[in-house]
Amino acid sequence: MTTWIALGFFAAVALALNLFWRKREQGRTETGRQNLEELREMGDIVPASIHPVIDPIRCIGSGACVYACPEKSVLTVVNGRGVLTSPLGCIGHGACSSACPVQAISLVFGTAKRGLELPQLDPDFQTKQPGVYIVGELGGMGLIRNAVSQGRQAADHIVAGDRRAAGESLDALVVGAGPAGTSATLRLMEAGLRVLLLEREAFGGTITHYPRAKVVMTGFLDFPMYGRVSKRKMSKEQLVALWEDIREKTGLQVAVGELVEKIERGQDGSWLVSSTGGVFKTANVLLALGRRGSPRKLDVPGEEQSKVVYRVIEPEVFQDQHVLVVGGGNAAVESAFALIDGGKCASVAISYRKNNFARCRQPNRKRIEAEMEAGRLTALMGTQVEEIFEDRVTLRDAAGEQLSRQNDAVVIQVGGTAPTGLLQDIGIEIVTKYGEA
Repeated sequence: MTTWIALGFFAAVALALNLFWRKREQGRTETGRQNLEELREMGDIVPASIHPVIDPIRCIGSGACVYACPEKSVLTVVNGRGVLTSPLGCIGHGACSSACPVQAISLVFGTAKRGLELPQLDPDFQTKQPGVYIVGELGGMGLIRNAVSQGRQAADHIVAGDRRAAGESLDALVVGAGPAGTSATLRLMEAGLRVLLLEREAFGGTITHYPRAKVVMTGFLDFPMYGRVSKRKMSKEQLVALWEDIREKTGLQVAVGELVEKIERGQDGSWLVSSTGGVFKTANVLLALGRRGSPRKLDVPGEEQSKVVYRVIEPEVFQDQHVLVVGGGNAAVESAFALIDGGKCASVAISYRKNNFARCRQPNRKRIEAEMEAGRLTALMGTQVEEIFEDRVTLRDAAGEQLSRQNDAVVIQVGGTAPTGLLQDIGIEIVTKYGEA
């Protein structure tokens, strides 16, 4: 009798767990369907980095890819097949491809309908111009771990090669002090080469642009001359502290405030790099610029005012101000969150030309809804900035109606323009990837 009771109990538990699991999966499937509908409304979206494409014939719907993705909510099993439901949330981990039991996932750039322009590189990240290398986000790899690895690999190729400078010239000049550029410079220093690291803004590159407390999936990072960093997740503050620790312990020197304006070949086959600080002669150039290049502007009257900025570094400077954030991607909404959390602003509003925040990662979409419901954020959906005045800003909605809001500061986060002009001037070939590796 006791045995039957025990068996009945375990059967009931198993049934309850099964029902719970199925209900949970049904909820995720329904969410995935809704995300797909939103994506169809937005048209074909091209992630800025490498991303997965799932073969629906080979896919068995195991869900292994969904659970392997560290970003979560990027992939969903819909109708028994894995689907990329949040393409802009993908930053190229590649864990989904490794986890797939039937090899149904390929990692590609661009989509079949819309291409992604990338520089043509060989396996060592060298362009067709001898001695010119491109690593990190500019080459299509947005993940910090990948950028660190690429920087080291490209530097290894320079070290193993025979391109060296004569006289007082440099063996290598690295442009961009983010993950890729820092890693490459350390490897070149380790090998005893004469190397100079230039950075347009602050040491750390794109990392310094992250909103305060932003958490980033880093994975294990192996830096030459410094060692392994074993934290899988790090906040912006931790990353900035890490970069400072790297500089202090390795003696890494970086020239900040150096905007590279021109790169041209010298008569002896070397490269002449012109920046705001002078002209540098070098045997090798390693570009780790990132894809943003210069911030994209709205090109509206009043944008030249000092109250208009293109990123939020210290939210405190906006205290007691009425702030408008313009944009609908992750960078824009995370800037709004930073202002809400630490800015002590009089008000925070966000203007976006579309009617939803489908371009954001799922956690950001959930939070922005919560902030709107709590009254901490005003979302001006379907609007575009028309003119910026000293004490207000005017917008135009989809119906053609003009809106006017009291305003002390405008934060524009609508992406950036990739430095393709600089690359083409050097003679670097740009290729368009249509869902290709």
